[in-house]
Amino acid sequence: MHADHSPNISCALTIKPSRRSLLLSLLAFSAVGMRLGDNIVDAKEAKRPPKPDNMLTPDAALRRLVEGNDRFVQGTSRGGDFKRERQALVDGQNPYAAVLSCADSRIAPELAFDSGLGDLFVCRLAGNFANDDTLASMEYAVAVLNTPLILVLGHDRCGAIDATIKSLNDDKPAPGHIPSLVAALAPAVRESRQQTGDAFANAIRQNVVDNVDKLKSAGPVLNAAVEQNRLKVVGGLYRLDTGKVDLLN
Repeated sequence: MHADHSPNISCALTIKPSRRSLLLSLLAFSAVGMRLGDNIVDAKEAKRPPKPDNMLTPDAALRRLVEGNDRFVQGTSRGGDFKRERQALVDGQNPYAAVLSCADSRIAPELAFDSGLGDLFVCRLAGNFANDDTLASMEYAVAVLNTPLILVLGHDRCGAIDATIKSLNDDKPAPGHIPSLVAALAPAVRESRQQTGDAFANAIRQNVVDNVDKLKSAGPVLNAAVEQNRLKVVGGLYRLDTGKVDLLN
């Protein structure tokens, strides 16, 4: 008898890597590259941040966000020297905060917090919720850019939450790809139904609270940074009439 040399099909199959595993691989390669680079260039120069003022503790970063929002509300925003900042940021970035915000055109985090170029790492999508892509983006901000603060920013009269409430109440799917938003926001809407008061406002707030919790507990990157006190994750609500951001406890 002749030995069967045909390939083992089950062994030949490969598993497509997830976005999370790809990110972790990139972080590992980045760390290796930084160690190798220290042998080639001066270590002091290699570690010099483009914006030294952005090297803050989580609590100091939150205070800076609040102070910037106060200026925005009062109409005393300072603006920035964008020409100088563009040049300083050509080779890198070190934002002092990351913001997960709604895509609503009435909210612009960079303006709401009177921030310049390179200050905020912003992810925007309708309903400001953390899916795999936004989680990976926040992991990059924290693990690679050393960002000490994440803010989940909801807002009054959120259209994505409104669409979710209507879809669930009418038991009718929304058109196009909107059902993917409904599916992501539905848990917050359902949970808020047990609360007293304005159902719409409650659902908006609950969605922010849920996504703060999700980011805080997301392993292996964000939860470790929180446990080590290198990262703070907070929630806030942007008020359309005043521009003020109310932080949630």
